[in-house]
Amino acid sequence: MLKVALVGSPNVGKSVIFNYLTGRYVAVSNYPGTTVEVAKGLVTLRGVACEIVDTPGIYSLIPLTEEEAVTRRLLCAERPDVVVHVIDAKQIKRMLSLTLDLLEAGFAVVLVVNMMDEAKQAGLHLELPRLADKLGIPVLATAAVKKLGLGELTACIASFQKPGSPVRYHSHFPPELETAIADMESVLSSDYGLSKRLAALLLLQQDPVLLARFSPNGSGKAVSDKLNRLGKEDLSYRIALERQKSVTGLLQDVVSRQASQAFVFRNKLGEWARRPATGIPLACLVLYFGLYLFVGKFGAGFLVDYFDQIIFKAYIIPWIKAIVLGQIPWEWARDLLIGDYGLVSLGFRYAIAIILPVVGSFFFIFALLEDCGYLPRLAMLADRLFKCLGLNGRAVIPVILGFGCGTMAVIVTRTLETKRERILATFLLSLTIPCSAQLGVVVALLSVNPLALGIWGGYITLLFIAVGWLSSKVLSGERSPFYMEIPPLRLPVLANVLMKVYTRVIYYLAEILPVFLITSLLLWCADYGGLLPVLVSYIKPVTTLLGLPEAMASIFLLGFFRRDYGTAGLYDLFRLGALSTGQLLVAAITLTLFVPCVAQLAAMIKERGLPTALVMLLLIILLSVLSGFLANVFLYLVAANWEGGLL
Repeated sequence: MLKVALVGSPNVGKSVIFNYLTGRYVAVSNYPGTTVEVAKGLVTLRGVACEIVDTPGIYSLIPLTEEEAVTRRLLCAERPDVVVHVIDAKQIKRMLSLTLDLLEAGFAVVLVVNMMDEAKQAGLHLELPRLADKLGIPVLATAAVKKLGLGELTACIASFQKPGSPVRYHSHFPPELETAIADMESVLSSDYGLSKRLAALLLLQQDPVLLARFSPNGSGKAVSDKLNRLGKEDLSYRIALERQKSVTGLLQDVVSRQASQAFVFRNKLGEWARRPATGIPLACLVLYFGLYLFVGKFGAGFLVDYFDQIIFKAYIIPWIKAIVLGQIPWEWARDLLIGDYGLVSLGFRYAIAIILPVVGSFFFIFALLEDCGYLPRLAMLADRLFKCLGLNGRAVIPVILGFGCGTMAVIVTRTLETKRERILATFLLSLTIPCSAQLGVVVALLSVNPLALGIWGGYITLLFIAVGWLSSKVLSGERSPFYMEIPPLRLPVLANVLMKVYTRVIYYLAEILPVFLITSLLLWCADYGGLLPVLVSYIKPVTTLLGLPEAMASIFLLGFFRRDYGTAGLYDLFRLGALSTGQLLVAAITLTLFVPCVAQLAAMIKERGLPTALVMLLLIILLSVLSGFLANVFLYLVAANWEGGLL
């Protein structure tokens, strides 16, 4: 079987190519010893059995993040037969350095120059056959989103013949650097999964992975002595500089440019999205039209009302109720299916009628922003704010994902570079970021009073900043430098957007539907066995402290199983007229900050460890109850002087 690894920077189209090559025969699992997911697919390409591996994004063989470390480890340990290096045609000068390192390492490389359609729009003309002659490897032009050139890639992989000894590309450095490389090679004897020449180059650049393999004695001492004698810091800079000179020489008669007016305008628009003076108003417009109007008003308002009131309550529930009452004689079984905590009346209805429309509308907006290239620019814009929180702009990606699903967002925090940043981001996500279903329902309910909505949004935002700033002062460590791939602004491809929405909705439903049904079953068992009233009785003093009706106690309990489950209960309670607008505001603040759902808590324990997760959980409970109490006191104090007030 031919082992093929797809390698490249983030956002260059690896996943699109992977999906094309493998179809649906894919397994995603954590790489051994890490929490980083690697996708693998077994497929037959033109009669050749292949294992295709989609590796995490990597900028260099010297890793800075856990994802890069996993890709480096996979390449060295598994030694794939073919390494398909996917690069962005518009960034070929910057990305070709990794190609040279892969060749220097002894891998059989196929260079895929992707996004050729965008390069053409940018006025770039690439003579790729000349580059192929210079490198001595296949160089293919593709536009993966449009499936252009992918047939040639399939044929290239299928026709690959395993060589007896791979042809190695050698960069030519000035004599003094070649001498330093030869000196370092002379003290290397082990197999590092790389050629000795590249291992020497990486050591001269202070590669932490290789340095960690050497003990203070023996070969480790020899390596250390060599580095000290050669002047390691100066060599690292000079090697990087010479490598870039090599890339410039390779591309000298390969790349020419004549930018079009449309490309110049898109570049200018992209710059406006990154500058605070223009980027902040643009971000506000995106939040208003995307989250408030589309997710809040349309998704959580119109779609939820339509699915819940018309489809479920008018048709599905009565139909199922008639069948259950006519066919099932046992009262307990009827109650299990259509009672207050029934599998159909609560679990299935909440998941499909209340949560799915909100989640689906959020995933659609997120896919649009992702496809058009706006999210990295938002990350650059947010970097200024996140500096105050001890984070950098990369943290905006898990934060935005948190508005979709907190569990998924906690997992994505592994892309942050330091343990301190991952803890900070996880805590802020779990405390202040509502998932899409929770956000949509809260926004829809509070929109009946714009002032209440403004107070809720302002308080959550201020708490996010205050808690983040304070946490950054308490936790030791420094903020890592910020870097991120900035793709060009482009018009989203509707087919790609819909495919992303479909994939994420299916994944989300596969996760939440069993949880909702199991939660309904547990609640029914607790209610049937008399345990539920006991649990609710322990929560009732808290609801009294917050000035809320006792019925909110069961909603807080539901919120522990799933945040969106609790919010759906809040939706039902408000529809029944059991909450005033002021009470709704207090409940919304408390529920938004309340404990993460079971799935998100499990992800926190898995990613951050049990002790850290429990400390976060305790702080979240205290802050949520305290916030609800202060909100209730505030509303009580101002109610007497507020004409037509919130209460």
